[in-house]
Amino acid sequence: MSEFGEVWPLSRWQAAQRRHQERVDGWTAGWLYRRDRGRAHPVEDFLFTYYPVRPARLRRWHPGPGRLLAGDDTPRAQWRFYRRVPDGTVLDVAAFLAARGPAVADTLALLTATAHRAGQFRCFGLHEWAMVYRLDDTQRRHEAWPLRLGAAGTNAVVDSHELRCSHFDAYRFFTEAASPRNAVPLSRERQLDHEQPGCLHAAMDLYRWSATLAPAVPSDLTADCFELARAARELDMRASPYDLSALGYEPIRIETAEGKAEYVGQQRVIAERARHLRQELIDQLRALTAQANRVIQPSSSAARPY
Repeated sequence: MSEFGEVWPLSRWQAAQRRHQERVDGWTAGWLYRRDRGRAHPVEDFLFTYYPVRPARLRRWHPGPGRLLAGDDTPRAQWRFYRRVPDGTVLDVAAFLAARGPAVADTLALLTATAHRAGQFRCFGLHEWAMVYRLDDTQRRHEAWPLRLGAAGTNAVVDSHELRCSHFDAYRFFTEAASPRNAVPLSRERQLDHEQPGCLHAAMDLYRWSATLAPAVPSDLTADCFELARAARELDMRASPYDLSALGYEPIRIETAEGKAEYVGQQRVIAERARHLRQELIDQLRALTAQANRVIQPSSSAARPY
């Protein structure tokens, strides 16, 4: 240990960095290949098109606060929110919180509120159905892919169910005809009141919060959140009205009792994984703010653009 935190020898942090980069490269290769050729994938591309995190940014490894990277790491020392100290390079916690403190506080409040609620498992993934409700084929987001039940059949499923979406960033994509059918009208201002841990999109958003609060969140945690978001997106689209069998995705037919049971079972698995990662992220953000009271103040040149 040093006054700056746990000392990571050069060999240790470089090995951790390589493992992270190899892990991320396995996820991003397909997206980069398709992007360069003007192709699209309705499942695998979502995390790169919806969330504001470029593959290169995800690939960049961060140790998180309280760790001193020993040895010469001149490139990292030039990154924003890092600084050189006598024995290596550290995250400049004070500089990070000076710039991102409100975002940390808002994220912590949302995650804590979500964690303290009971999970709801009655939505059956109908948000994707509500996003195409009463649209014609040219208006659908994934117009290249057919609807399993056709437009009339899809509309009939929505008509026969109560929409119980709790996540504003899914609800805001509902069609004009579907929005009034939701059990509760949602808004950005009331997001803190409705977010709940059974929601697939709340699980996916753990990736958003961890990635956008880099470099103050360790990259291992961000990568775990990304991996969970991939699994949640796959379940999301398997339960959607689209027929993606040509891509190898067996549909979960939530219009049937058997399909509903299958969906809820897998939704609970995702929610349990999310519960652990959400708590880990909460603990990380709490420790980050607590550490701000102990760190040495940054130099005037600490914060540099990427």
